[in-house]
Amino acid sequence: MDTTPAPKLLPARERAGLINDTLKSLYPDATCALTFENPLQLLVATILSAQCTDVRVNKVTPALFARYKTADDYATCDPKELEQFIKSTGFFRNKTKNIRGCCQAIVERYSGDVPGKLEDLVTLPGVGRKTANVILGNAFQTPGITVDTHVGRLSRRLGLTRQSDPVKVEFALMEIIPQHEWTTFSHGLILHGRNVCFARKPRCETCGLANLCPKIGVSTQLKKKRKKKEDSPPKTQRAKATKKRKEIGRKKAQNAQKK
Repeated sequence: MDTTPAPKLLPARERAGLINDTLKSLYPDATCALTFENPLQLLVATILSAQCTDVRVNKVTPALFARYKTADDYATCDPKELEQFIKSTGFFRNKTKNIRGCCQAIVERYSGDVPGKLEDLVTLPGVGRKTANVILGNAFQTPGITVDTHVGRLSRRLGLTRQSDPVKVEFALMEIIPQHEWTTFSHGLILHGRNVCFARKPRCETCGLANLCPKIGVSTQLKKKRKKKEDSPPKTQRAKATKKRKEIGRKKAQNAQKK
């Protein structure tokens, strides 16, 4: 067994730049996975992506965008009709409410144009800082850190923050990632979370960030998994126990029929 102690890692602030550089080399074409042509389409697609995969959203939006082209179209549409377009994305009634309310506010306050400032975007129904940063970074080229489940989880695992609240994670990352890299960093971290650094079974052995990662939480997960395996009976014992229970059940049923 190799007893060589693991090398001491640099502080988070110093590792952050190296992590960002590595992510850019691993995912040089990282970009927003949602398909869109303008800020309004991205806004609607991002609202639809809540509790839904980007792949599913991209299957729904072509027909949706062909039917509704302006904020006023969404604001004045029949909600039942809109629900049918987006039903497969899940939570479609709430998403319909948010899309219509959001677009009504855009028509009333911003003459039908999606605002390009964070402080304006977060006042719209159904739009939080995560959605606002997606729109700013990808539709307006204004850097923003998007803290979804992947970014939050990997930021903690990489030891870049201990925060669990998405807004606090965002501000923590803003302190250690150069502003012009915020959007690119978010895309890279999201892709890494989807492809390599899974929540339950991260592929640490093939991870390009392994030498920069303290693997916070990973060892605990492995210990729990090993303990569960050790505490559980072997498959042969479980099979015998199941067979015995079924046999007892059959005998009880036979006795009941005889009576």
